Amino acid sequence: MPSLIEDYALIGNCASAALVGRDGSIDWMSLPRFDSDAFFASLLGNPENGRWLIGPTDQTSKATRQYRQGTLVLETRFETATGVVVLTDCMGRRRDHADVVRLVRCESGSVEMRIDLVIRFGYGLVVPWARRLGDDRLTMVAGPDRLTFTSPIPFTGKDMHTVAAFTLKAGEELPFSLEWAPSYLPIPASVDVKSVIEEASTAWAEWSGKHSFAVDAEWADLVLRSAITLKALTHFETGGIVAAPTTSLPEQLGGGRNWDYRYCWLRDATLTLYALMSSGFVDEAVAWRDWLVRAIAGTPDQMQIMYGIAGERRLSEFELPWLEGYEGSKPVRVGNAASDQLQLDVFGEVLDAMYQARRMGMDYDEFGWSIERALVDHLDTIWQQPDDGIWEIRGERQQFTHSKVMAWVAFDRAIRSVEEFELDHADVDRWRRTRDAIREQVLDKGYNAELGHFTQAYGSKHLDASLLLLTLVGFLPASDERMIRTVEAIEKTLLRDGFVLRYDTDSNVDGLTGHEGAFLPCSFWLVDNYTLMGRSDEAHALFKRLVGLCNDVGLLSEEYDVEAKRQVGNFPQAFTHVGLINSAHNLWRDVGPAQHRAESMEMTAAAE
Repeated sequence: MPSLIEDYALIGNCASAALVGRDGSIDWMSLPRFDSDAFFASLLGNPENGRWLIGPTDQTSKATRQYRQGTLVLETRFETATGVVVLTDCMGRRRDHADVVRLVRCESGSVEMRIDLVIRFGYGLVVPWARRLGDDRLTMVAGPDRLTFTSPIPFTGKDMHTVAAFTLKAGEELPFSLEWAPSYLPIPASVDVKSVIEEASTAWAEWSGKHSFAVDAEWADLVLRSAITLKALTHFETGGIVAAPTTSLPEQLGGGRNWDYRYCWLRDATLTLYALMSSGFVDEAVAWRDWLVRAIAGTPDQMQIMYGIAGERRLSEFELPWLEGYEGSKPVRVGNAASDQLQLDVFGEVLDAMYQARRMGMDYDEFGWSIERALVDHLDTIWQQPDDGIWEIRGERQQFTHSKVMAWVAFDRAIRSVEEFELDHADVDRWRRTRDAIREQVLDKGYNAELGHFTQAYGSKHLDASLLLLTLVGFLPASDERMIRTVEAIEKTLLRDGFVLRYDTDSNVDGLTGHEGAFLPCSFWLVDNYTLMGRSDEAHALFKRLVGLCNDVGLLSEEYDVEAKRQVGNFPQAFTHVGLINSAHNLWRDVGPAQHRAESMEMTAAAE
């Protein structure tokens, strides 16, 4: 059995990432990119699908973990009956190579340790061809991939596993490394493990130390950890930020709501930009903006809701039947068919992201503005169509209220860009007419006067957590009675143990079977609504409960199963950590100095 989702920690090199369990087992890793085929896939199967375990032979040992302050260098401390050892894990990068390094150091007593290295390329399927080198390293090849294992102690092969055992005494330490390189290039030289760890520690600490966070001191470490997580999920060359480093971690344990999140969603663009900029990470925000412009370049009718790390468009979805799935959650999927959906809200997210980039002082980009104009003009011809909505439903298309509001946002932000930044070549009068028409339609058809609140779709009686965004994007002020009653209805209908569901899955709106956990980003949106409504005590209480779900090293997944009391969904989830950062900033503005209270919240220049 794999570990609990919340029992994993993240290591990475800003090109790919790995999940390390409390037991010292790396159960998920793909190189050289986040979306490459995994060669450690026991997370979605069993140890025969690939892992790298370094841990005490004493199965009763107690494990505690921490990151070195301000870094992505992980330290796991094992306390056994005979002594204490610390396992330090991190990743490095060398041109066409990538390194995973692990250092075991004994602090006291003596501890018997074991190694179990299982390489299975092709998502846990392909057994590589292995051979020993003259320097006693082990190199393993399958197709385009090569891994080279360096160990200071003897190891043997047993049942297609590479195993070893050793004992460390106080003061002793041993370094281990695994180097990835394309199989057609020369075998890479071994790395100095301690140097990689120190270089990674220094680089991360310098990156973290350049920035300050305008948040309550109580939450500063969690906000920094969330920012580090976003950085870790950002590709160092392209600037693209993946939603998560994993695929198919289930939204319902044992269910089929399992998706591949190793791609870049346009929907996350605005909130991510805001989170990065408000935290002082300007370079990363600019890189994300530039990725966005490159990715959406093309004819407006071909814009997708998500792209690959470098802006790839083809994200074909298929299943991996040889993997049994996390705790039996099948199918395991690679790729994402939702990339072909029509989701009108992404037009609003893109236009808002570009507007916020200007508002936050990023340089004017003529290429980007020309793309924006084309997108708005295209949206003018399709905004009345039904779509697949923010939640990427696989059921029948509908006239989703949130989609229409975000279409309004697209026109509103384009108009503001012209008015506030004197941009040209725009048919602003026509844009204003369309913006007003959308607003009138939403207030007429998206609001159910009989029920007294906005609804998920025109003519529907169901609620949707995306309605919480109406205030955050400035469509209506939080003081509007219709929004007050909508929030009250969401509290009554979509809260589970105080956390927010995206929608009622029993309505069959998504065309899927089964249920899902409470959606953590939506729960942070409720925090923001409480803050805007002046419900400060409730905002702080909910925020405190949400950050209380963070695991021991400050990480959160996409959802939370309130019955099983477990994190579910892909992990760690960028969108959740974006929500944590933004809510922390919003709460600080609510209680901080007057000039901060006067600043706008989230992605909005709200008209309250």
